[in-house]
Amino acid sequence: MDRNPHSALAQTWTFFRQWLKNPRGVAAISPSSQQLARQMMSELPRGSRRVIELGGGTGVFTRALLGQGIAPADLLVLELNEELHQHLQRHFPQVHVACADARDLADVARAHGFHGETPADAIVSGLGLLSMPRPTQQAILSSAFECLQPQGRFVQFTYGPANPVAKEVLEALDLTARRGSFTWWNVPPATVYVYTRRVSRAITPRSMR
Repeated sequence: MDRNPHSALAQTWTFFRQWLKNPRGVAAISPSSQQLARQMMSELPRGSRRVIELGGGTGVFTRALLGQGIAPADLLVLELNEELHQHLQRHFPQVHVACADARDLADVARAHGFHGETPADAIVSGLGLLSMPRPTQQAILSSAFECLQPQGRFVQFTYGPANPVAKEVLEALDLTARRGSFTWWNVPPATVYVYTRRVSRAITPRSMR
């Protein structure tokens, strides 16, 4: 096996080991493809400077964001899996990397200066939202939009063509969803979705009942 930590094979093996340990907690058996990374980057708002990444994994999107010109100090990455979190810290030492649950993003962002007067322009997510219950989806997205500029975007990929966020969650948070590109060259094939506020104001969550 290629022991270069940045090689595709090494990243796949690191990711696959975590999937074997916790197949329900890791959404896929391999890291995202470079084509998917390019498609996710193409959905960033023009002139994006500060970005948050949810579910950093082995760093495919992290590396792509840095390649887009996002400065390490302006990138916050959350990863809940401890081994993957350590992997990200080793390979991206100048990036803000936190081992945390995405539902706690607002608190994490506040601690790292990505909240209040210095919110993010975009959030890039590799989380498995499709398999999450609605309350978890709503908690993650509500926390995420607390950390975004009024015109900020939440860029998410999902396996297959279906919108991974429940209609009830979108309505409760007053969000709109747009389906972006689809790639067969990912394992499994993936679709990009972009979520924004319907109006430029802070979200006021409503009951899902």
